Amino acid sequence: MSIRLGYQMPNFSHATTARELFPSVIAQAREAEAAGFDSAFVMDHFYQLPGLGTPDEPMLEAYTALGGLATATERIQLSTLVTGNTYRNPTLLAKAVTTLDVVSGGRAVLGIGAGWFELEHNALGFEFGTFAERFERLDEALQIIHPMLRGQRPTFDGKWYHTREAMNEPRVRDDLPIMLGGGGEKKTFGLAARYGDHLNIICDANELPRKIDAVRQRCAEVGRDPETLETSFLAFLILDEDGDRARKLQSEILDRQARNMPGVPPQTDRQFVGTPDDVADQFQRRVLDHGVDGLIVNMVANGHEPGILELAGKALSPLVHKG
Repeated sequence: MSIRLGYQMPNFSHATTARELFPSVIAQAREAEAAGFDSAFVMDHFYQLPGLGTPDEPMLEAYTALGGLATATERIQLSTLVTGNTYRNPTLLAKAVTTLDVVSGGRAVLGIGAGWFELEHNALGFEFGTFAERFERLDEALQIIHPMLRGQRPTFDGKWYHTREAMNEPRVRDDLPIMLGGGGEKKTFGLAARYGDHLNIICDANELPRKIDAVRQRCAEVGRDPETLETSFLAFLILDEDGDRARKLQSEILDRQARNMPGVPPQTDRQFVGTPDDVADQFQRRVLDHGVDGLIVNMVANGHEPGILELAGKALSPLVHKG
């Protein structure tokens, strides 16, 4: 398993009707696959996130959507970026991602985090709890999920979860990868060092040197070689052959964010904007030169436009798929 170039689809609002929505998602996943992306991601949310839109904008249930993508693609890995642990019992989550692995022929990755979007929890009846409680639950969940994905039958009695010889059949492999996602240098990175195959780092680009140091520290604390924990960076990519159009799209996104999130500073240090050559240079200097292994990009402005993902793949794949 390796995630070196991933494409995240966090925005389904470009479709004009519900019937047109999933064909557009399929088209993007297929174009990403053809363009050299090795992984495709959907968000695991039920409402659209602040900064991307309003809560009532279209949002698909993640594992149902990924199952559909499994039958429409051939090679690309499929995952969430990332599943909120609070939304599902860990045994159900292990079963869901293992079923996705069977359906896709061994292409599933479990992306997981503690959960954070309080509005969804309150509106839909999921227990939110405190920050500390959500990470307690994530730790317990991983103690159950990790062995279940590897063919073991865990019995577990914790504060939050209880299992009795939990079975997980069928499986097509015993090494289904686990990806932690987040920016927490102690809790998230610590869990990644203990349980993860991959860590997607969510932060401003200027924070990456410190984040990479923290990854190495967490690995050292558990006696793990940090080279065995693959890393990636989540970025907002606004790309066009016409650099002026790319910058215009960025301006429109920033204006929309200002309206939806008044008083919240824009996350421009996570944005990479310009022509294919421009963004390739930006990613090399701002991300990869700091020791990050791979890139996961979302393209909320124009990723659904035919040909844009092909441009992105040609620009970015040579940076991360070397040798």
